Amino acid sequence: MIRVKICGITCPQDAKEAARLGADAIGLVFYSDSPRHVTLEQAQEIIAALPPFVSTVALFVNPQPDFVKQVLTNCAVDILQFHGEESAAFCRSFQRPYLKAVRIKPDLNLAEWAEQYSDARAILADAFVEGAHGGTGKTFDWSLLPKHLSLPLVLSGGLNVDNVALAVRQVRPAAVDVSSGVEAVKGIKDAAKMAAFISGAKNGSL
Repeated sequence: MIRVKICGITCPQDAKEAARLGADAIGLVFYSDSPRHVTLEQAQEIIAALPPFVSTVALFVNPQPDFVKQVLTNCAVDILQFHGEESAAFCRSFQRPYLKAVRIKPDLNLAEWAEQYSDARAILADAFVEGAHGGTGKTFDWSLLPKHLSLPLVLSGGLNVDNVALAVRQVRPAAVDVSSGVEAVKGIKDAAKMAAFISGAKNGSL
């Protein structure tokens, strides 16, 4: 069964609601340029509100190593997610499971990326938008994704209630990741949209 991550959670209430509705993971953005950025204190409150068996993912964009270590020391996160130009050596240096995000373009060889980051838990495919590192709400051409990859694929980039079932049927990813597609306003989730998204993802995988 497909897994669903709700990213860009900024408050305990949204975290609890995402978990209640069946999200497998929530994402916390530790990137100050994002409107969904959280402080260490906010992250601690959000994590404390989660029930057991919901994974917490910490998202970074070209961070300083000491900042990642600070997050790991202060917040009980399960998985790291890197959205910048981080090397494989950097990603694995924290000795935690990690995802590597790749912004998809027609000339990009995703199979080579998967080989380069061979110890990643998964490759996360996102839309390429000049000057942005995710969270844009833009989709990309799913046919650019290879049918077979050496790592599990997490599909992201412009997913929403209306297209997630089709995306899952077409791409057959291991998981889907959504942020802006289930929001009321930036950083605040809409419970009805989260419920419909999770349902659509699960139905699309049947």
